[in-house]
Amino acid sequence: MYDYIGRLAAWNHHPTGKRAKGWNSQFRSGLMLLDTSTLVAAATCITGLLGIFLLVVWLQERSVRAMAWWGCAYLIGAAAVAMWGMHSAPTPYLMEIPNALLFVACAMIWNGARLFHGRRVLPSALLAGAWVWFTVCQIEAFAQWANGRIILSSLIIATYTFLASMELRRERRKSLQWIAVGAPVLHGMVFLSPIALTLLWPGEATADGWFAVFALQTLLYVVGTAFVVVVMANERTTAQYKTAAMTDPLTGLFNRRAFFAAATGMISQQMRKKKPVSVLAFDLDHFKSVNDRFGHGVGDDTLRLFAQTASENMRATDVIGRLGGEEFVAILPGNITDAAMVGERVRAAFEKAGLEISGHRIGATVSIGVAEAGPPLAEFGELIGRADAALYRAKHGGRNRVTMDDPSVAAEAPAKAEAAA
Repeated sequence: MYDYIGRLAAWNHHPTGKRAKGWNSQFRSGLMLLDTSTLVAAATCITGLLGIFLLVVWLQERSVRAMAWWGCAYLIGAAAVAMWGMHSAPTPYLMEIPNALLFVACAMIWNGARLFHGRRVLPSALLAGAWVWFTVCQIEAFAQWANGRIILSSLIIATYTFLASMELRRERRKSLQWIAVGAPVLHGMVFLSPIALTLLWPGEATADGWFAVFALQTLLYVVGTAFVVVVMANERTTAQYKTAAMTDPLTGLFNRRAFFAAATGMISQQMRKKKPVSVLAFDLDHFKSVNDRFGHGVGDDTLRLFAQTASENMRATDVIGRLGGEEFVAILPGNITDAAMVGERVRAAFEKAGLEISGHRIGATVSIGVAEAGPPLAEFGELIGRADAALYRAKHGGRNRVTMDDPSVAAEAPAKAEAAA
């Protein structure tokens, strides 16, 4: 997993049993080497405890399934480190098991990152690195290559690390993206460094000298990575709760509170730019008869269909919410002509989509009222009241139409504004 020990195991377990001394002696003279067994014990304990910690976090919040994958990966990595530290494998073939477990743990980290961002797990990738390791190690020519295992294990771990970094690149929060991506990239580059060293100075590098450097780097990395994934999962959970509090559970649109908050922000922005805003008021035609004839289940499907149709036919800058029942409202940056064009697009699309809903011939339609306000806008409720008055005229004019605000009936607005507030 996040451990260089697998590669060091390959060094120590090389069939030739040879250890070069030149560079190792330079390391011993230049560095205070830590005891190998101490580093193995520290790596095992810290990695295992972090795995347990991640699993406990997952048990408290089951919605983040990636946390379980990461926790299990840490535990598998800790088991591999412990097996390597025992030095008691009966056959050379079984000596490769700890290294293979590390590759499986790396694959689980990568698949956990995929799962965290809503992508499917790749089962074949879990065993790909271990399969390559076992297969290549059985080749006699490779087994006699002194630096072959160092290079192969470096490539496998670095590949998984870079793949995990590519998945974490999907993190939308910029404050976390650089940390989440930068740490795996840096670690992957460190894992690739032995390839250059073994090619430049073949036979000079041994496990004793590099063990302290990479083991310490590994411990820092696993602790930092655990912190990053916990922060990412916590922010994901917080965002989910916040979204649930802001959205209408039936349609997925903004609820009343969230809509008015978003509308206030848009109005403030447009007023600073001295540009107008427009409001669309929607009301599904004869919705009560749909419930009476086909049941509330079909009525709910009708509401969901309208919400989906409206969202697909409005611009990314537009904000739409459900105020209650079959009443929806949207606010758009722009004048009344632009808003009326958006409203007509929604009306036509819903007329087509509402011909048949849940296997029933319904012919659902929507009436829309449009109103505009330019700077300054003193009262948002007054603008909604004018859009509602236009909607009222659309209903009385035959329904299934878009009606723009008529200044001649502006006297009705105060009463509508009071009702909307």
